[in-house]
Amino acid sequence: MNRPFPTAGMPPIVANLSAHWGWLIARGIAAIVFGILAFVWPGFTVLTLAIVWGAYAIVDGAFAFLYGARGGGKRRWTYVVVGLIGVIAGLVAFFWPGETAVVLVMIIGFWALATGVFEILYAIQYRRAISHPWAVGISGLLSAAVGFVFVMFPGAGALSLIWVIAAYAVLYGILMIVAAIQLRRWRKEHLAAR
Repeated sequence: MNRPFPTAGMPPIVANLSAHWGWLIARGIAAIVFGILAFVWPGFTVLTLAIVWGAYAIVDGAFAFLYGARGGGKRRWTYVVVGLIGVIAGLVAFFWPGETAVVLVMIIGFWALATGVFEILYAIQYRRAISHPWAVGISGLLSAAVGFVFVMFPGAGALSLIWVIAAYAVLYGILMIVAAIQLRRWRKEHLAAR
């Protein structure tokens, strides 16, 4: 029998986040799978990279959007915005994969930059309410840094950036999974204390 999660004496966002730790796991797994695919097939063409990244961005954006839309709290809008940006960027890359490498790199760059900024804001806003602000903050800094480099230097071409994209995706996925595991552990400890 599932017991209700105790919420007395804790911020509502903590109870809500810990109840939905699975969304972070799903986002982390999707990122790792994309990163591994990019490592396994380093001979990606720009077309293949656009299609695979587009599918990843749509899945990641959908998870982020659902997480933000289904949860309570006034500040969950950041996940809704990140989700919408991801889905739109993924659709653009997925349905127009024949664009030049520079356009693809710019799309990925703006998506990563926006995602990173929103994750940094989220980590700062909830630094006292969540047990994993460092993981979310580091993943946000990583996203923002990669996005900034891609936006500033898109002419390097997508093929030369595949390894960077793959490494970023794997590291980002690992950080999301670490954050989810910490939320799950925190939830279990509070349920056991009840």
